[in-house]
Amino acid sequence: MKTSLFKVFADLRFTISILLIIACSSIIGTIIEQDQSIETYKLNYPLTNKILGFISWDTILKFGLDHIYKTWWFLTLILIFGTSLLTCTFLQQLPALKIARRCQFFRTTDQFGRLKMCKQLKTINLNQLLFKIKENQYSIYQQKHIVYCYKGLIGRIAPLIVHFSMILVLFGSIIGALGGFKAQEIVPKTELFHIQNILSNGQLSIIPKTSARVNDFWITYNKQTMVNQFYSDISFLNNHGMEINRQTIFVNSPASYHGSNYYQTDWNLIGLRIKPQYLPVSQYQLINIGTDADKMWLSWIAKDNNLKTGFTVLINNLQGYCSFYNKSGLFLGNLELNETFKLNSSFTLIDIISSTGLQIKTDPGIPLIYTGFGFLMLSSLISYRTYSQIWIVQKRGKVFIGGNTTRATFDFELEFFRLTKK
Repeated sequence: MKTSLFKVFADLRFTISILLIIACSSIIGTIIEQDQSIETYKLNYPLTNKILGFISWDTILKFGLDHIYKTWWFLTLILIFGTSLLTCTFLQQLPALKIARRCQFFRTTDQFGRLKMCKQLKTINLNQLLFKIKENQYSIYQQKHIVYCYKGLIGRIAPLIVHFSMILVLFGSIIGALGGFKAQEIVPKTELFHIQNILSNGQLSIIPKTSARVNDFWITYNKQTMVNQFYSDISFLNNHGMEINRQTIFVNSPASYHGSNYYQTDWNLIGLRIKPQYLPVSQYQLINIGTDADKMWLSWIAKDNNLKTGFTVLINNLQGYCSFYNKSGLFLGNLELNETFKLNSSFTLIDIISSTGLQIKTDPGIPLIYTGFGFLMLSSLISYRTYSQIWIVQKRGKVFIGGNTTRATFDFELEFFRLTKK
């Protein structure tokens, strides 16, 4: 019974079936947004308009389609697929490699009939033939009048490396799903923050108690005043609030600290610091009235305590200035940092308070996944090495020669022709 069960797991058709199920599940996970709030799924997948007639938000939550890669059934599929690969490796690939290493002599001439190429030579010097075969980097084994030659044995190792690399990738995926987490923090510059806003985490994940400070946030623009890059200067602190590490991150260049990666994802403006004449610095809140593609912030600066007279402030970038309008919407001018605006009363723009959006991710399975893909590329290179075999039997003054190859049949035919020509 155990042998039959192992043979089922080692069957190529079973392995392909499991792989197709995993692929289909991954496609569903790509189409349906993962790790979103329940309100998002209720809005996009309402009960009154089911996709394909059965997909709605309650179906998504019931079967865990909102976090497919962490569900028990998806992880079970990966474990079954990995078990199938291991079983196939030990029951098929390793025995095939052992057989390839053996000397497989042909004892009779009848065996040449099942080869891809065979030929009968009447007048030929066997020693000269073996010398030519040796020049083509074949390993030669001889017992009196029978000869066995092969080369490219390393090409037979490629399937083993493929299985090993896929097992590493699968194992790394499981570790990442169980031990990883993703968090999102919106932090004003100069402020401290901890990892608190957890978007998703695995059953075995541990959230690090890291303290950090956003020292500064800035944006660079190109000549067309289009956004070029976002930057955040971050300091990582110890338990006593002392800086122990400092890094500047930007889009596609995260910071790494204690196994966690800090990505630059978003930004926002939250306020203005303005100093009226003869008064202390005041802070005014900015309200976002634009979209993600066309950001715009608005604030109102009152002249007196009744808040009915004053100026409207508009900002649509972080180049260090803002635009002022009166209550009728008439443009009054632009005010840069540390510049004083004079109209009836004067005030100075001290600072534009910005905040940076940071995404913190930990995936302990990434090193295994990268290692697995590295071995997969190595196996692709090794597989180009053709495994070729040549058999020779000398009988009654005649020489029977034949050969097989695993790939590159045309090249092997040319090589075989050169070896056997007069």
